[in-house]
Amino acid sequence: MIELNGDQKVRLLVLARRTIREVLEGKGLPDPGGLKGFDEPVFGEKCGAFVTLHSGGALRGCIGYIRGVKTIPETIIDMANASAFKDPRFPPLRKQEYDLIDIEISIMSPIEEVRDVAEIVVGRDGLIVSSGYRSGLLLPQVATEYGWDRDTFLQHTCYKAGLPADAWRAKGTRIEKFSAQVFGEKELGLP
Repeated sequence: MIELNGDQKVRLLVLARRTIREVLEGKGLPDPGGLKGFDEPVFGEKCGAFVTLHSGGALRGCIGYIRGVKTIPETIIDMANASAFKDPRFPPLRKQEYDLIDIEISIMSPIEEVRDVAEIVVGRDGLIVSSGYRSGLLLPQVATEYGWDRDTFLQHTCYKAGLPADAWRAKGTRIEKFSAQVFGEKELGLP
């Protein structure tokens, strides 16, 4: 799994906030090729990542790539834009909401198939449950935030996929896990 230091985390959070601000100002997305401060080898890595927005403690948007398709800075630009303006659960972010949001980033490890649910560690693992064309993903921090045990976490991941709560027990249902390095503006003391 990719490990970022404190300074690298701050730079990614600043990039996410800058992306949202520039879209709100009508400037479009930052050009990844023109970014300064992202020349370290870790930023050339490709991994899954999510950008989550909260407003007043409530979810305001969360979208990510589950697999590495672009470099980390490119992914953060795409997902900051998507979580602010394209999450189908919420209207696009408005200018007056900009100062009210808190940004959190989750940098994902590679995804592994779960062969025995006893392997799942609440608080460490995020889950993906798939059956047929339905699939649902919950980040590791979700189970901790709600105080769920492993079975409850599996049930809610099934709900996210649009499946019955016990679908994770059914033959043919695929369960996968991943860990994530999660960091946010509040945790790092950013304004």
